[in-house]
Amino acid sequence: MGNNKSTVTGRYIFFVGVGSFFLAVVFTFLSETITSRLNSIILSTVFLIVIIIINALADLLGTSVTAASHTPFNAKSSKKVKGAPQGLRLIRNADKVANIANDVVGDITTTISGALGISIVIQIMNLGPGFSQFWLNVLITALIASIIVSTKAIGKKIALSHPDDVIFVAGKLLAGIEDITGRSSMQKRRVPRNKKGG
Repeated sequence: MGNNKSTVTGRYIFFVGVGSFFLAVVFTFLSETITSRLNSIILSTVFLIVIIIINALADLLGTSVTAASHTPFNAKSSKKVKGAPQGLRLIRNADKVANIANDVVGDITTTISGALGISIVIQIMNLGPGFSQFWLNVLITALIASIIVSTKAIGKKIALSHPDDVIFVAGKLLAGIEDITGRSSMQKRRVPRNKKGG
């Protein structure tokens, strides 16, 4: 199972804390600005669904990386299978990946979901002033919470049943990004353009 040796340092904790603060400010500002300018319940709901999907995928990755095994990725890396080295790096940095995915991305998207829920309530109130804002807010908040919890439950079932498959897919996506950007994730060196596996 995963990597038991922590790679988290005091410096990492400091930077992830500061980074989380600024990311939360940026994304909350963007969500508030977008929803206020859209002034459309449908578009706001679509934006909310996208945020919930990001939340679920982040939780899926964060859970999978702590349950995945090095063994198949070592074997695939030796055969230069595309995505395997990237998946192996994710597993070796499991604590950092899980922290960023589950805590940073997860908490920020949950907060944004709540803000979007309030925005949708206000938009509904503008359309139908006869609604009770208190109960409407309770209903929307409860609905959003239930959807987030349900999608996370589904994600955890997949993550614990097929962690290696999830990480391999994530590794392939990282490999594709590295091919495009020429930069290696979680490493400072550049990736040679002609090296497809790593």
